[in-house]
Amino acid sequence: MATNIGIMDSAYFVGRNEILGWINDRLHLNLSRIEEAASGAVQCQMMDMTFPGVVPMHKVNFDAKNEYEMIQNYKVMQEVFTKLKITKPLEVNKLVKGRPLDNLEFLQWLKRFCDSINGGIMNENYNPVERRSRGGKEKSVKGSSKVSKSMQTNNMHQPPPVATSNKTFGPKQAKSHAVGGGSNSSAEVQALSKELEDLKVSVDLLEKERDFYFSKLRDVEILCQTPELDDLPIVVAVKKILYAADANESALEEAQECLSQSLGLGAEEVEQEAETQT
Repeated sequence: MATNIGIMDSAYFVGRNEILGWINDRLHLNLSRIEEAASGAVQCQMMDMTFPGVVPMHKVNFDAKNEYEMIQNYKVMQEVFTKLKITKPLEVNKLVKGRPLDNLEFLQWLKRFCDSINGGIMNENYNPVERRSRGGKEKSVKGSSKVSKSMQTNNMHQPPPVATSNKTFGPKQAKSHAVGGGSNSSAEVQALSKELEDLKVSVDLLEKERDFYFSKLRDVEILCQTPELDDLPIVVAVKKILYAADANESALEEAQECLSQSLGLGAEEVEQEAETQT
């Protein structure tokens, strides 16, 4: 099972829309933002689907709004992790804040983990709506579908609109066009907001990747600064690469030449040795 997934694993490059689609499809929900899963209830039910009977769904609160209520859901999640001997740490203090990146990373891990069980094959006998209902009272996550159905019912019983003359209809028609234009503008704003949110998440992921590689280079630099290693030919060669000032040219050739002179080897021999090691 993929309990420990490195930060550079492909799992952490799965997009927000794919994660939301995965959740909505499997649990019959209609989430539109990652933050809506911050309560931990969705994560608990994903584990319930993957490991039937392990999650005490009656303890999961899908109506959780306050942090202390969300923490209770993550306590249930931690109990499940303990039962299954999953070593993934739960950073509850971060998750309950509802920050998109923190919750996205955890959901990315969860998707990869669930996909690693039985090849990610969905349990066909699992009824997510029924499981939420059996867990306690009817959950608010189903509210959107209920409201939609009630609106459809009301519309069926409404009388058809009465036809009016052109004189009476003119101003109203202009007004309806104005309202329609406002709706389009609102939809465009919403679409742009989602696009901006996606870009922010992408930037956060790129910054995280940059910081990851920078930390590796910093570790190498600290190692090269060890007094006992400072004069070693390989350390001198590595420093030439680390401290190269020209970003347009690779310092590899200069480092190889320096290393060959120190070791009494030809440049071709050093290059061949490097290719052999890689």
